[in-house]
Amino acid sequence: MKPLSLGYSPCPNDTFIFYGLSHGAIDLDGLKFGRPHLEDVETLNSWALAHRLDVTKISCHALGHVSDEYCVLAAGGALGRGCGPLVVAASPIAVADLAGRRVAIPGRLTTAALLFRLFQPASTNLVEMRFDRIMAAVRRGEVDAGVIIHESRFTYPEEGLICLQDLGQWWEMVSGRPIPLGCIVARRSLGNAMIQRIERAVAASVAYGFRCPEECLPYIRAHSQETAVEIVENHIHLYVNDFSRNLGDEGMAAISAFLQRGRAAGILPPGTAGQAPLFACQLGDRE
Repeated sequence: MKPLSLGYSPCPNDTFIFYGLSHGAIDLDGLKFGRPHLEDVETLNSWALAHRLDVTKISCHALGHVSDEYCVLAAGGALGRGCGPLVVAASPIAVADLAGRRVAIPGRLTTAALLFRLFQPASTNLVEMRFDRIMAAVRRGEVDAGVIIHESRFTYPEEGLICLQDLGQWWEMVSGRPIPLGCIVARRSLGNAMIQRIERAVAASVAYGFRCPEECLPYIRAHSQETAVEIVENHIHLYVNDFSRNLGDEGMAAISAFLQRGRAAGILPPGTAGQAPLFACQLGDRE
């Protein structure tokens, strides 16, 4: 069997989730994975557009562009409440005034970018840059505001920045649903039986992380932007939760609602009649 290609981000929630799988700590049910690609989520999003990997973490925004090629696994996702991207600036700016300002986003296909465009559709002067450069760019005045994600949520006050808007809080208010940040997807061409085995392996890896968090910590810190134990642990506690174990009906409904809003706003391509089910659990009978 040819090893499956796998990609996830170096952020603590992903390295926590995939530690067991990537370190041979769980039963893979005969699956073989190649050396994982640890890349910024926007890189993984662009690779998904090119159908480069068999199994990968992507933003839920990117999912709206690749769902014909990939289906969503029930395990490994990043959803929740109180965990959305933040719009920050060096000094107060009225939200209505953001329309005329330069705003940094952490990649065109990130969930943060789609959330901001839904929140402030009149703001079109968007500047793409890696998530770990945004706070410094805001502080130096290269941009007027920035949409921050990942560990930056915990450290922006230390950079002298203020929060103008919590986009996750806004999403929860307008939708009543948890914010769907990212998900794990598998290529549909792998076949239903293979996808089912991958889904079980990812779920087992999540469960291993919860059972053995101390064992995972050195690997997580080795790849994290911030290495302080408290920040790493706060990151994991915020982004890894019951939705990471299994999306369930609530998680699937949140992802579907997010994509529907993106389509309605003309940001995502429209769905088509007879489109393949979005989630692996909806694929029908498994071989």
